[in-house]
This record gives sequence, C-alpha cells and structure tokens, in this order.
Amino acid sequence: MVAETTIMKPQSRSAARPALLAKLVRTVRQNQLFVPGHHLLVAVSGGPDSIALLSLLHRLAPSWRITLTAVHCNYGLRGAESDGDESFVSAFCSERELTLVVHRPTLAKRRKRSSVQATARDARYDFMKQVAREVGADRIAVGHTANDQAETVLMWLLRGAGMTGLAGMPYAREDGIIRPLLAATREEVVVYLDHERLAYRRDSSNEKPLYHRNRIRQELLPVVTQLSPAAVRVLQRQADLLREDERYLEDVTNTLTRTIVSRDSSGVQRVDRQALSVLPVALQRRLVRAILQSYDEEGRASSLNIVESVRRVFLKEERRARVALKQVLVTLDQGVVRFSPGAGGDRSYQIDLGQDKREICAISVPSMISWAGTNQQIHVQRMARPAVDELGRSSSQELALFDADQFSEPLVVRAWKAGDRFFPYGMKGKSKKLQDFFTDMKVPRHARRKVPLLVAPQGILWVVGMRQDERFTIRDGTTRCMVASVHNWVGEKE
Repeated sequence: MVAETTIMKPQSRSAARPALLAKLVRTVRQNQLFVPGHHLLVAVSGGPDSIALLSLLHRLAPSWRITLTAVHCNYGLRGAESDGDESFVSAFCSERELTLVVHRPTLAKRRKRSSVQATARDARYDFMKQVAREVGADRIAVGHTANDQAETVLMWLLRGAGMTGLAGMPYAREDGIIRPLLAATREEVVVYLDHERLAYRRDSSNEKPLYHRNRIRQELLPVVTQLSPAAVRVLQRQADLLREDERYLEDVTNTLTRTIVSRDSSGVQRVDRQALSVLPVALQRRLVRAILQSYDEEGRASSLNIVESVRRVFLKEERRARVALKQVLVTLDQGVVRFSPGAGGDRSYQIDLGQDKREICAISVPSMISWAGTNQQIHVQRMARPAVDELGRSSSQELALFDADQFSEPLVVRAWKAGDRFFPYGMKGKSKKLQDFFTDMKVPRHARRKVPLLVAPQGILWVVGMRQDERFTIRDGTTRCMVASVHNWVGEKE
C-alpha cells in the first residue's frame, strides 16, 4: 500500500475548529500540561493526529506566548513512503515558519521480545528527549487521542493487566511527555482537519494486521463500538477513573514503603513480616512489587507470578525462607524479610523453606524451567486446537494436554506437600490423595518430594511424567489448549 496525502473536502463553517481548540485548552489547563511562555517540542509524523496537534498549538502560540519546535523521525522502514512523509512535514512546517528537526536513525538490534514498532518508538522517544534538552524545550507533545487510549486499554485488558495497565496512557508523564489531544476522539480530529482543509499522510503500516494494536483497531474496536456506540469515550473515561485510583494507591504504597521498609547504603531493604501480613492483599502485592521494581535496571515491574509467589511464601508460618530472583535475593529470617541486590539467575527461581528444602518455581506461559529434583526440563506453551490435534489427542508420560479455559494463572511447579489431592485421569472423576497415588505407583518415600507438580490456583494439573488431573483435560469442545512436556536435561544421566 502506498501512502496517500489526504485533503478532506470542506464542510460548512461550523464550530468544529473552536470546539476542538477549546477541548485542547481545557485538557491543558485541567491537567497542567504546560503554561504560557513554555517551549514545546512537538512530535510530527505527518498523520492526522500529529498534524492536527501542531496546527492547534500553532494557533495557540501567539496568545499563550509558546515557542514551538517540530521533530520528525524518518526510519526509512517504508522506503519512498517514509521519505514522502518527511517531505510533507517539512513543507507543512515551512509554510508556518516553524523550526523542524529531522532525525534519520538506524535502528539498533531490538530485544528478543520487541517488535519493530516498539523499537522505533523507543528510539523516537529517546531522540526527542535529547532534542528537548538541546533546544531547552519544557515539554514534548505527542498526538495520542481518545481512540489510542481505548485501543491501549483493550490491549492491556487482553493481556490480563492490573490497574496500572488498565489506567492507560497518562496525560503527562514524569519525563515531560504530554498528550494534549487525549480527551479528543479521532473523529473530532478529522472533522477539524476537514474544516481547515488540512492535508495529512496515511501510514500503510497502520493497515497491516500482523501488528497486535492494528488488529484491535481494525477488528475488535469496531465490534465493541457496534455494541456500545460510545465505547471510545467510555474506555477513555474508565482509564481516567482508574488512573486516579492508581495514583492514590501508589501514594499509599509510597507512604507504606517509607514507614515499614528500611534501606541501608548497600541497597539492602528490610520489612517486618508481621507488618506486611496485616495489610490488605492489594497493598501487600503493591509493596512487594515496588520493592522488587527498585532492583530492576530498566524499572520494570515484576510479573504477578513472581510477586504472588514471593508474597505467599512470606505469609506462611515458616521461620526461614530464601528466594533467588534474577536481580535480587529475598530471604526471611526471624520475622524480617530482607531484599539484597545482585543475586543473579534466570527466569526461574528457587524458594527454600527452612528444613523442608521444597522448591517452588513460577512458570509463565510460554516458558521452560529446570527441575533439579529429577534432572528434567518442563516446558509449557499455548496451542490452538488444530495444532494439538496434529500431535494426537492422547497424553503420555512426557506430554500432557490441557483445556486452557478450565484453569487460570499463575502457574507454579512445586514439590508434593502433605494433604495434596487431585483427580487422576482414568478414575472417572474420583479424587485421590497424592500420598496414596504415590503408594499405588510404588514411588519410594524418599523420592516423592523430588517429583514435580504443575499446579494452577484451581489445583494440581499434572503429576509431571506420571498422571494429569482429569478436570483439566481437553474435551470435544475445547478450543484453547495448553501443552506441557517434560524432558531429561541434555547431558544428564537418566
């Protein structure tokens, strides 16, 4: 698809322009995005949202005494189309006598889980911050709208995010990035461009269904809007409400951190377990996540699997415990939880509970962990039903097939403990104590704690390598599957 420069036909001269301008000013004032006299760096791709933003700020500049500098990044990812975007933005700024900074970066090798779009976005933001420092800009304005917010909320909802993700994008970030059009819909933007007869560019990559956000924009959001015509506004307002709640809870967490968490010069943090245990569960999770996040080099929050496993371990009536995470070592000793930096490790982690020597490994889907007790690697992944049917419907000692809609996460791999019970496949819905199952299978007592169990919040999914729970097996109506397999470590003796 070749990019097009679109010029909308003029409609009657209505109040469309002042309405959108008034909405932008109201958003700026309510959220204190900038004040008269500020210097704004404006990101301009050439698309409708960024062109509308620059045009509106240009109209506002004389009365607010604001200085504008436009910045455009040309990654060359779309060849002549990318160069056309640059030429269009250059002409647009030249007509208005606006300073334009053009950047043609070479994208660095992206991280394993990063898309080209995500890598380009990170590079663009880094460059804009650099330019802002060089020109003395007070804020960096980007053209996200309410539609972008609605897409973001839906995307995070489908990922199973908590309140932080569902709160969407803020009007202003701590690093000076602001979103003056976040309260305006894309339709309002197009009406404004139509009224002013302003041309803009269309990015062909926004039409490709291979990007997750594009599919939400093109397939999911239209269906949601059919069910609720005001869906974009509802999702945008919901994000605003959740953001206020999130801000309050973050303030509470920060206060708790200052109150019950001590930190020494070496970066070790300590918290009294009793003080943690009396908090509501929501604050327990937030406090644990905040402490763990302080040790991450990129400031990323730990997954729910990690946070929940750490929290649950330290709420148990154990005298001693030890959790080795990638960047922090967490220990419990005499009622004090200690977080020490620089533990090292990989995605899995070990939890040692006193004399019990029981190992617990959080396992996300998809991923693989190593289980030392049996010298095995356990791998889990999601798979569509047709692909599972190609594997064959029958499970085996090395392979277990599950209906992914019958259980939830987080999943852990752990050892047997007293009282464990499950519903062995083939027993027609009858439950059995795991201790009795081991006896029937002639597993020696000394070896029982070495056998790994794949466990969901709803119960034991699989006694790994032996028997899976009948409640979670695939059925005729199963569409979403999880496949678990176990293999001996390469180079290890069986």
